[in-house]
Amino acid sequence: MQILTFSEYQAQSERLAAILDRDCHIIECHHFPDGESLVRLPTDLAEHVVICRSLNQPNDKLIELLLTAKTARALGAKRLTLVAPYLCYMRQDIANRPGEAVSQEIIGHLLAELFDDVITVDPHLHRIQRLSEAIPLKNAITLTAAVDIGDFLRQQFDSAVLLGPDAESKQWVSAIAEQTGFDYAVAHKQRLGDKKVVVTLPEYDFCSKSVVLVDDVLSTGRTLTQAATLLQKAGAGEVYAAVTHPLFCGDAEAALYQAGIKQVWSCDSVAHKTACIYLAQRLAQALLNL
Repeated sequence: MQILTFSEYQAQSERLAAILDRDCHIIECHHFPDGESLVRLPTDLAEHVVICRSLNQPNDKLIELLLTAKTARALGAKRLTLVAPYLCYMRQDIANRPGEAVSQEIIGHLLAELFDDVITVDPHLHRIQRLSEAIPLKNAITLTAAVDIGDFLRQQFDSAVLLGPDAESKQWVSAIAEQTGFDYAVAHKQRLGDKKVVVTLPEYDFCSKSVVLVDDVLSTGRTLTQAATLLQKAGAGEVYAAVTHPLFCGDAEAALYQAGIKQVWSCDSVAHKTACIYLAQRLAQALLNL
């Protein structure tokens, strides 16, 4: 097994390689003035090549993955495994209006054509139950960061209330609550646009309690921001957030802290200063299980 990665995911890949006792090689990537990419791989590839890259900001990355996978095959790789802790284009799973692309299906089939295995963490699957329905592979593997987040939160608190900001977050918040023994509740969310949501807190006494907002993806932060504001009005004590994927689009970070969130903790699926929960051990075990 040989591990290849891109520069923006180097630190995470090196942690993974150290656990597996493998070398980690950086894929050279040059960007031309016209926006095109040139990738360069090591020429002495193993038969099994693991390519590590989280797919936030995905459009350029997908083209570079295409170039990388095709080149790896040409250089003799027999098996290609993609480790993409954050997986892009999973939300657009139906055509809401005639003529719209169903991105989940299109990108899923592209990845299935390029790779023999795909490993990801907490993908945003709404209308399907299994990742293989989006990426038609035998080894389309979904991991969860719930245990890692739960272990981290138990080190921070003796007691806290976990709050999922919407119905989709219940699967994560309930799993973490079961592991930690913390109480939990789930809010209701109505989405009106990319940056406009209406959150309603559940019937629960948050007064003076430490509350941790738990979600899979932190994108614009508007859902967590509104939930935090409502918690302040409900008399909650300190409010925190723990998320799997720290995308932090636009002014999300500033908005979260302005809403009264004391601290945000995230997994290292995406490089960010809040990323303090490492996924390397979980990803390594998945690779060994192949």
